[in-house]
Amino acid sequence: MRKIVGIIGFPLGHSVSPAMHNAAYKELGLDYEYIPFEVEPEDLAQALPGLRALHIAGFNVTIPHKETIIPLLDDVTKLARTIGAVNTVVNQDGELIGYNTDGPGFIESLKEDANFEPEGKKAVILGAGGASRAVATMLAEAGALSLLISDIIEEKAKELAEYTDGLTKTKCSWTKADSPLLRTEIQQADLLVNTTPLGMHPDVNKSPLPEKLKLPKTLLVYDLVYNPAETKLLKTARAAGCKAVSGLGMLIRQGALAFTVFTGEEAPVETMWSAAQKALR
Repeated sequence: MRKIVGIIGFPLGHSVSPAMHNAAYKELGLDYEYIPFEVEPEDLAQALPGLRALHIAGFNVTIPHKETIIPLLDDVTKLARTIGAVNTVVNQDGELIGYNTDGPGFIESLKEDANFEPEGKKAVILGAGGASRAVATMLAEAGALSLLISDIIEEKAKELAEYTDGLTKTKCSWTKADSPLLRTEIQQADLLVNTTPLGMHPDVNKSPLPEKLKLPKTLLVYDLVYNPAETKLLKTARAAGCKAVSGLGMLIRQGALAFTVFTGEEAPVETMWSAAQKALR
């Protein structure tokens, strides 16, 4: 009997996850189908019993549900609990169990796609939502020297920085969006990570960078946005001589980890890469 998996979020028009996962199932001859389910924030609590009743085998979770879904689940893994965000859910005999593959996927991509080791490095993170929680937690766990978190909602940046500061020896602080401190810290950082949706299709002309900021050439700029493949942030970074990496690598790697959670099989990563790139084109 065919097993149904999918993704919940709002909106989902930009997602290439269905193409990526369905190509992987076809490659391995698995009787699975991956379907997008658009769920608006106010409908999340009603959607989960529906997914459970339909015997959905599992689903990924994207903006804006990664944090708000946690109290609605039956259980979450230790890593997802530590991060405070869930991006993968498995239906185990009617119980919905939450995982986080975003964090490990991000670190894998940093090391393999950008050849960047976070240990001992200074990082600036733009945004303080669910994806930022995964990035901040994993950078701290990987031994980053310091993290500065910025968000237009100052309380979110403050809360995440204070939480992350207590996890490891990594020094974590926060600042307002477009503050003088943010500008200074970006100049001194080794890594800048955009976890906000700014620049995502269809708002391709937006950038999370402060106005008229000159980026140092030594900076690695990592944009979690992958659609479009070349965001305004990445164009700015490359024009400044920086190494710049899109979020497609993280998407593939977190997706491969989620694939294994869903199926118990090792994911065909190259197939997922090809399918995602084709869907983006």
